Amino acid sequence: MSGSRASLDKQPREVAAMFDGVARRYDLTNTVLSFGRDRSWRRATREALQLHPGQRVLDLAAGTAVSTVELARSGATAVATDFSLGMLRAGRGRCVPMVAGDALTLPFADESFDAATISFGLRNVADARTALRELARVTRPGGRLVVCEFSRPTWGPLRTVYVEYLMRALPAVARRVASNPDAYVYLAESIRAWPDQPALAATIAGAGWRDVHWRDLTGGIVALHRATRN
Repeated sequence: MSGSRASLDKQPREVAAMFDGVARRYDLTNTVLSFGRDRSWRRATREALQLHPGQRVLDLAAGTAVSTVELARSGATAVATDFSLGMLRAGRGRCVPMVAGDALTLPFADESFDAATISFGLRNVADARTALRELARVTRPGGRLVVCEFSRPTWGPLRTVYVEYLMRALPAVARRVASNPDAYVYLAESIRAWPDQPALAATIAGAGWRDVHWRDLTGGIVALHRATRN
């Protein structure tokens, strides 16, 4: 699995195998590559969801469930779901519920959750619109969605430096710390090919969500898109 990488057509089996291959050192690699900003992005996601004790929140594409543990700090019941069994196994020591599942056919009943989130995972599914509709299906009317995803820096010079880092420095750094460096070439390409903030907002609005708006983090390197279930 060490040389596994997915292609940009995002076949589910390829993507799952790729993440199985990076699971062992995934959290460390993310922290190194983001210069430690990943922690603040997780915190911002939790705060944007406005969770309360007694509520249920779905953390889709949860990976090793680091993000799920952060959500659980709110007192809500946070459920980690991912289609990479390797990622879930790597996080099995974390005390949150874990469910294996595909974003395109979620294994939950309608209106099971008060809120839902997907962090750095929507761009890895084969059909983002279908995944957003599934998230709407399992969220109660009036429930909240937060999509935390890499985006387009709003300042031109930063955007230029960022793209250069993605395509050159990111794979080079990954070769030093990642358990599957080849996967980070795909990840860099997928970030560069991902739509900008307004385009993603339009996709979310077309998938059963209303009141869509976003907030840029770290100069637009990451954006939090928030919405409410119709």
